[in-house]
Amino acid sequence: MSNPDLTTAQPAIDPAFENVWDELVWRGLVHVSTDQEALRALLAGPAITYYCGFDPTAPSLHLGNLVQLLTMRRLQLAGHKPLGLVGGSTGLVGDPRPTAERTLNTRETVEEWVGKLRAQVERFLSFDGDNAARIVNNLDWTAPLSAIDFLREIGKHYRVGTMLKKDAVAARLNSDAGISYTEFSYQILQGLDYLELHRQYDCVLQTGGSDQWGNLTSGTDLIHRVEGASVHAIGTPLITNSDGTKFGKSEGNAIWLDADMCSPYRMYQFWLSTADADVIDRLKVFTFLPRAEIEEYAALVEAEPFRRAAQKRLALEVVATVHGIEATAAVIAASEALFGQGDLSALDAGTLRSALEELPNAQASAGSSVIDALVATGLVSSASEARRAIAQGGVSVDGAKVESDDAIVPLGLPGGVSVLRRGKKTLAGLLPA
Repeated sequence: MSNPDLTTAQPAIDPAFENVWDELVWRGLVHVSTDQEALRALLAGPAITYYCGFDPTAPSLHLGNLVQLLTMRRLQLAGHKPLGLVGGSTGLVGDPRPTAERTLNTRETVEEWVGKLRAQVERFLSFDGDNAARIVNNLDWTAPLSAIDFLREIGKHYRVGTMLKKDAVAARLNSDAGISYTEFSYQILQGLDYLELHRQYDCVLQTGGSDQWGNLTSGTDLIHRVEGASVHAIGTPLITNSDGTKFGKSEGNAIWLDADMCSPYRMYQFWLSTADADVIDRLKVFTFLPRAEIEEYAALVEAEPFRRAAQKRLALEVVATVHGIEATAAVIAASEALFGQGDLSALDAGTLRSALEELPNAQASAGSSVIDALVATGLVSSASEARRAIAQGGVSVDGAKVESDDAIVPLGLPGGVSVLRRGKKTLAGLLPA
């Protein structure tokens, strides 16, 4: 399979499926749901309104949230109408974590993060046409609601016994931390969100992670009690690696969608490192490639795993979707140039620096010793080892072979950096002091 043109990394409806429900099932995006036959018929009919919520518990969304964003986009491509909810009120409370109480953020912090998350959600949806997306904030309907009105109008429809059985609540009740009334009430707030969106926009479907299933059904149950209507929910699976390690982190750090918190280069490398056992499932969930093409990549993984064609396509598609084609092109150019397949001096300064920050690196001054730089970056353990490596012809700086012990660091690449190489594949970065 030839390398894809970067300009083709755009969403498309998969022609292999008549119904978006069937596509969601094939892609492995339905872990749990309300009535499946009813959902299939609903999604095959006239446009419906659906929503997914994102709480501002951090200044950026991450790869777990990306599953929801792409699911929303698939449903919109099928003709349905998305509501992206950013939780200005639920973000002030926080949903119960399995082990311990959340630290409550200030109102100012939550408000700032609402703005950042809203901008991220907007990038994945279309705001044009008959099924244009809307962004909503649940603070709009919770802020005017008094505590008495909340208890009388919403709280009376909830039974404590049922609330205690929700997985998130049960886990906390069985932990040393217990659970506060604040976080215990979260499921009621999320149920209120669904009720309000049902009333205002005739919203009949909510999507979310399967770990949120108790909160999702809080809304379906409340609408049934208050409005006498049947609405739906889909819980997507939690993504896990085949080797049992946690998905969505690289060296212990979350892969954020904000470029300032996780560079496009780092995100690209994260996807490139996907295991063969996981890559086809990742292509299904995180790209809009059609079924036929994904099946071609599955065959390539079996026949020629050493080419890592599926991983390269996965990395290209996801980074292009999250950060755009220009940033992806710059990242690919940097990745190729660092490993000897391109011109380092032609790279974008910001992308090159981001790439070097992901490598072993050290600060240096122009004119400083290459031997000192080798030791500082950890490519060698001592000056004598550095001299031996140079004598053996195994050291280069910015693509040029180092010929003598008195060679100096130029820091002449874009952004005032240099790239050290020992052997064919061991790299380090030098950043300006």
